Amino acid sequence: MNAMEQVQRLWANLLQLGGRRLGALAAVGVAVFALVGVGGYFLSRPATETLYSGLDRGDVSSIGAALHDADIPFDVSPDGTAVAVRYGQTAQARMLLAERGLPHSGNSGYELYDKMGSLGLTSFMQDVTRVRAIEGELARTIQSMAGIRAARVHVVLPDEGSFRRARQPPSASVVIRASTLDDSHMAGAIRHLVAAAVPGMTIDEVTVLSTDGTVLASGDDATNAAPTKMLDLEKVIDRNVAENIRRTLTPSLGAKNLQVSVTARLNTDTRQTAETTYNPDGRVERSTRTVKETQNQQNSTSSAPAGVGQNIPGPKPAGGDGKSSSEQNDKREELNNFEISSKTVTTSSAGYNIDRLSIAVVINRAAFAAALGDKAAPDAVDKKLAEVEQLIGTAAGVDKARGDSVKVMAVDFVDNARDLEPVPSPGVMEAVMRQSGTLINAALVLVFTGVVVLFVVRPLIRVLSVPAAGAGDDGLPALAMAGDDALMLPDASGMGGMDGDMDAMPVGLDALGGRPSALQMAGWEEDVSLIDDITSQPRRSPQKRLEQMIEFDEQQAAAVLKQWIHRKEAA
Repeated sequence: MNAMEQVQRLWANLLQLGGRRLGALAAVGVAVFALVGVGGYFLSRPATETLYSGLDRGDVSSIGAALHDADIPFDVSPDGTAVAVRYGQTAQARMLLAERGLPHSGNSGYELYDKMGSLGLTSFMQDVTRVRAIEGELARTIQSMAGIRAARVHVVLPDEGSFRRARQPPSASVVIRASTLDDSHMAGAIRHLVAAAVPGMTIDEVTVLSTDGTVLASGDDATNAAPTKMLDLEKVIDRNVAENIRRTLTPSLGAKNLQVSVTARLNTDTRQTAETTYNPDGRVERSTRTVKETQNQQNSTSSAPAGVGQNIPGPKPAGGDGKSSSEQNDKREELNNFEISSKTVTTSSAGYNIDRLSIAVVINRAAFAAALGDKAAPDAVDKKLAEVEQLIGTAAGVDKARGDSVKVMAVDFVDNARDLEPVPSPGVMEAVMRQSGTLINAALVLVFTGVVVLFVVRPLIRVLSVPAAGAGDDGLPALAMAGDDALMLPDASGMGGMDGDMDAMPVGLDALGGRPSALQMAGWEEDVSLIDDITSQPRRSPQKRLEQMIEFDEQQAAAVLKQWIHRKEAA
C-alpha cells in the first residue's frame, strides 16, 4: 500500500467519524500540540527579569563580561539594548555591576538634543537640557580616567540677571568611586578638568568628594591643604624609593623573593632665609673730610687806676707798666669714610625636605641561601646581607647624618604566598551540575511528550487508521476490518468460551485495535466520550461488553445471534 492509498483511507475514516468525533479529535489534537509547545517553552527556558534596558553596545559588552566572570547566566534582547538574568539572581547581578561602576550609559551627554523636538520647547527646558548634557559629558570623561569606576557631576550655572550688582560664578561638585584606596591624587586633575569645561568657572568653585563622604578637594580647604599635600608627598616618595630598591635587588634576588617597605618623614614648612656677608678685604673709600682751624689770642693789662679819663676817647697813652700776652692755636681734622663690600642672600622655600627615611627589606631565606650555595658559612651570609644593605642605602639615598635607618632581614617566606594560580577548567561533573536545571527541564519535556504520545496520540492514530465497514466473505456483517481480512463475530460454538470469544466483539472501539464496532458501523451514535471509551474498554470484561452491546441495540444483537444459529445448523 502506497502513501496515496494510506492518505485516502485516512481521509475516508475521518469522514465516517461524524462531526462530533471530528470536533473532539480536533480539540484533542490542538490541546496536545498546545500543551507540548507551551510546556516545552516554559520548561526549557528559565524565567528571566530585565536587569537594565536602554544600554549602548559598550555597556552591554562590559555587563556581559562581568556577569560571565561571576558565572551568572544572562540573556541579551534581540535589539542589543537590554540585559536579563534569572529572577533569583537580579539583586546579586546589580550589586556586582554597581561595584564595577556599570552601566556607564546612564550619563547622557549631548545626544539628549537628538531626542528633543523643536516644537513646544521652552527656554527653561533648553537650559535644563544644556546643564544635563554638560554634566553627562563631564561624567563620561572622568570615568575614562584610569582608576575611576563611576562619577557623578552636578553643575550650577547662574541665571543671567540685569539687576544684580555682582555676578555669581558657576560652581560644580563631583562624586567619584575609585578602584583604589588612594583616590585623593585624582581630585586635582578633576577640578582642573571641570573648571576648564564650564565657562567662567574657577578651580576654587569645584568640590570633589568620594562615595564614602570624604571631601577630597574643595575651594575652602586652606587649613587642610598642607596636611593633605604632605600625605600625598609622603606616599609618592615612599613609592618611588621602594621602586628604586626593588629595581636594584630584583636582578640578583628575584621579584618574588623580597618585600620592601619605606616610610618617609617630610617637612613641608615654608622657609625664608636672609644671609648678609661682609668682606673686610674689599675696602673702598667712599668719602674724605678735612677741617683746618687757626686761632690767635692777645691779652694786655694796665696799671693806671680806673676812672673817668679812661673812658674819654682819644689816643691812649703809651704803655706803662701794664702786662700783655698773645696766643695762637692751629687745628686740622681729616675724616675718611670707607665702605666694606657685603652680600645679602634671601631664600624662600615652599617645597619639602626629607627629615628621615626608614627602610625595611625582607628577603626570602631559601632563595638567598640558594644564591650563596648550600655550604655557605654564616659569615658569608652576614657579609652578603651587609652588601645588600649598602646597595639599598645607595639606591634610596640614605643619609646617616639625617637619621635614616635601614633594616635587612632574611626570613622564610610562606610557600606560594604571592603566586596566583590559574583557575582550573571545570570538570565534567561540575559542568553537568551547572547545567542540571536545563537537563531536568529537558527530561521533563521528553517525559511529558512521551506520555502524551503513548496515551493520547497513539490511540487517536489507531482510530484514524480503521478502514471502512463492510461485509464479510459469507455475507455476515463484519465488526471491524484489519488490513484486507474482515474480523467476524464468533459463531455460536464460541459462546461456550465466553472469555476467549467476547474479546473479538468490541463495543464502541475494539480494545485491541481501537476500531469501531458493528453498532457504530450501522450508524448508531453512542453518548460516550471518545477519550473515556478508549481508556475504559481495556478494563471491561467480555460479559460486560456483551451486556452493553445488547443494551445498545437488542435487535442487532438478536440478528447476530440468529446468524450464528443458522450458521451452526448449516454446518
